[in-house]
Amino acid sequence: MPSNVVTPEFLQALRNAEPVLWLRPGPEDCRVDAPAETGLTTDQIAAAQARFDRFAPLLAELFPELQDSGGVIESPLSRTPKMQAALGLPEAQGTLWIKSDHALPVAGSIKARGGIHEVLEFAESVALREGLIQSGDDYRKLATPTARACFARYQVAVGSTGNLGLSIGVMASALGFRAAVHMSADAKAWKKARLRARGVEVVEHSGDYERAVAAGRAQVQADPHGYFVDDERSVSLFMGYAAAALRLRAQLDAARIRVDAQHPLFVYLPCGVGGAPGGIAYGLRQVLGEHVHCFFAEPVQSPCFLVRMMAGHGQLPGLPAAPSVYDVGLHNRTEADGLAVPRASELAYSAVGGMLSGVYTVADQTLFDDLIRLHDTEGIRIEPSAAAGFSGPRHICLSTAGQAYLAEHGLLAQMPQSTHLVWTTGGLFVPDEEYAHFLNRR
Repeated sequence: MPSNVVTPEFLQALRNAEPVLWLRPGPEDCRVDAPAETGLTTDQIAAAQARFDRFAPLLAELFPELQDSGGVIESPLSRTPKMQAALGLPEAQGTLWIKSDHALPVAGSIKARGGIHEVLEFAESVALREGLIQSGDDYRKLATPTARACFARYQVAVGSTGNLGLSIGVMASALGFRAAVHMSADAKAWKKARLRARGVEVVEHSGDYERAVAAGRAQVQADPHGYFVDDERSVSLFMGYAAAALRLRAQLDAARIRVDAQHPLFVYLPCGVGGAPGGIAYGLRQVLGEHVHCFFAEPVQSPCFLVRMMAGHGQLPGLPAAPSVYDVGLHNRTEADGLAVPRASELAYSAVGGMLSGVYTVADQTLFDDLIRLHDTEGIRIEPSAAAGFSGPRHICLSTAGQAYLAEHGLLAQMPQSTHLVWTTGGLFVPDEEYAHFLNRR
């Protein structure tokens, strides 16, 4: 049976919140380019990276933790052999590496990429319009009292389950903007406290992520100097994430990791609304090419991108074209707060739906199990949502469906020299007491 066939048993497992692996159709349907209707181009990736470079001297001045890097916000690429052994991934199936976005400075999560980029792009547009800077200027001018007084006239707002709010709030506040973060009921208390300590207004909502976003959008529409960061629709966010591919390419080169037909790269990305993993997947395919196989990881109760992919392939008849997890009988409650999203971003779906290799779901207890494994084997601290990627190699290398996928794509012979890259997405600022609770879930 082909790996991508959706059986009644698969559908029942999905609705029962059991872990599943969904694989897209064969290689003839894969493509590297984004659909024309998105308007995305590879030039936008380079433009995002150039913007990070222009702001680097200012960031080094605003954040002491960036002084050694000259204002560069980046995470290490690390080989993790002990974790590979703990996961039961044989060396004959490739080598396990971690892209450690849980350790990104300033925001402490993958959202430091897209969220910070969008705030910088907005700040740049305001500064040019208000005459604070001109093309070619030293952007450290934006740390002056004059610039901060100008920025204070503007509000930057976002709706978030936690990590995006941290990145937007911290950066906007550091530049002098009025910052507001609308947070859903599942947002963690320590994330709200961290924002408030930075002078960010935190608006709490009793509903889920979609309601927090809607409330934030409505508030900004009433503010003539308001700017709303829209995680569901923002090209600026998307390209901030996509720019990660340029830095990863340099890290892969430094580690002598090849990516080609004989050396495939499998990337496992935790997915909420889809903007961060979508941007990274898009960037990786543009920068590294067709031999990158990207898989999204979602909680069993919140597989919004999975149901969107299935709907796009006609595998969920009778449901809306852009369904939510509620439409398949799931409740969208999970310990992985950053992934508790009911409906996928249509921008992300349009951009990467045609190139994504697959989506799998993970039970909450498995998130804790892998979080604990990573702590015990490599001494690395992450939050539960960041552990979602570690189920990926097991799905692809050790399951019947995964083996069928590898066979269909002609990859079985290349697996010994393949690379498995788990993208960890958050955890740097988790309080010690909170992290101790994670470890107690053994």
